Amino acid sequence: MGGVSTPGRDPGLQPERTRLAWRRTTLSAAVAAVLAVKTALHGGASAPGIAVCGLCCMLFLGFLGVAHHRIRALTTGSRPPALAPRHATAAVLYAVGLAVCAALLVV
Repeated sequence: MGGVSTPGRDPGLQPERTRLAWRRTTLSAAVAAVLAVKTALHGGASAPGIAVCGLCCMLFLGFLGVAHHRIRALTTGSRPPALAPRHATAAVLYAVGLAVCAALLVV
């Protein structure tokens, strides 16, 4: 590698992109939750519809908590810590749960 210098990696770009991705995903989950509420209450409220709607809202709030924790971790310090496996698992379970609730409301 005689004399060829590679430019230094900017450590600030990757955490910023990851933070923006978490924000986009949170926005998508919010839209899914709002559409679930609209679908559940369309044509009159029923007990199962309200129960699934409440479950969707709780799943969204859980996902929002995980996302907020990760976004906060990405903004502190020069090198953010890796995402803990329990937080990654929680985020996946919340997202899958929200998708299952959406499927239940559509069917």
